[in-house]
Amino acid sequence: MSHNTFGHLFRLTTWGESHGEAIGCVIDGCPPGIAITADEIQKFLDKRRPGQSRFTTQRKEPDTVEILSGVFANDAGEQVTTGTPISLVIRNVDQRSKDYGDIADKFRPGHADITYWQKYGIRDYRGGGRSSARETAMRVAAGAIARKVLAGVTIRGALVQVGSRKINRDNWDWKEVDNNPLFCPDKATAKLWQDDLDKIRKAGSSIGAIIEVVADGVPAGLGAPVYGKLDQDIASAMMSINAVKGVEIGTGMATAELTGEENADQIRAGKKGEAVYQSNHAGGILGGISTGQPVVARFAVKPTSSILTPRDTIDKTGNNTDIQTKGRHDPCVGIRAVPVGEAMMALVLADHLLRHRGQCGPSGA
Repeated sequence: MSHNTFGHLFRLTTWGESHGEAIGCVIDGCPPGIAITADEIQKFLDKRRPGQSRFTTQRKEPDTVEILSGVFANDAGEQVTTGTPISLVIRNVDQRSKDYGDIADKFRPGHADITYWQKYGIRDYRGGGRSSARETAMRVAAGAIARKVLAGVTIRGALVQVGSRKINRDNWDWKEVDNNPLFCPDKATAKLWQDDLDKIRKAGSSIGAIIEVVADGVPAGLGAPVYGKLDQDIASAMMSINAVKGVEIGTGMATAELTGEENADQIRAGKKGEAVYQSNHAGGILGGISTGQPVVARFAVKPTSSILTPRDTIDKTGNNTDIQTKGRHDPCVGIRAVPVGEAMMALVLADHLLRHRGQCGPSGA
């Protein structure tokens, strides 16, 4: 299987399967001298970790990260990056492969089972193997290191829609995101979502969601105007997350409803002559290059494909049959996609920061 590596200068390669011995990653291109500890990485993994509420899979994985290489204690005794490849590993401890025995020869509708079989002629049916969202734990771990490269940039994500129910943006409170298990910035909507998800979960079904990720403090100048657009790479990064079916930057699809006067972010001079924008429909990116405004991306996650309701399918020999998926699955996989979206934003921005410095020098961004 090819294409397990992401990025240009800040590069991430992940490995491992959902029900294998472990999952891991190698980060290449991280600058030397950046202080990092396993505990700093762990706090982000804990946000994504399964089994923390009734609204996510009950698989009990501690997701304890180990740093195997790429760090060393400096003269002050602080653990810092050495500039060599950083290798991270997380041991799998709560696999229940027997839950998947009944679907070993069947393909789950809406899942990558059938396309993996069609492409490779073999598939790991135990939780999906490489197609499992378990792989995203390593993206979150790598994202924690990318955040250290992005000193001064704050990256935050939130769930803004579950099914057809959207948040009230007038109630947006970033502090509230950490006060509920749904990463919801609107306290009132979070309560309604919990009722909705209880019904979905008890019915053995699932529902989709939309996640918004905002990066504050991004300097102007990141990205390139043609084939290395910043928004292009953010969109690609978000689309690489399991179950994502749509991405938009800034006002996104809704810009089709605006006039030119409404959409154009007007500019005035600040106190020091800097550009001050009066709105941010562009999502912090113009012509593929960051403007200095917050970079805003949203992505839509489809409902979890593994559900209890019997569905029509075929088996590996091409016979018609039906399937009912057992196991432990998220009624809304979009919930745990929030820290994954944050991580992918961090990885893209760290890569573009290093690319910008490589072309324009340290005096650039």
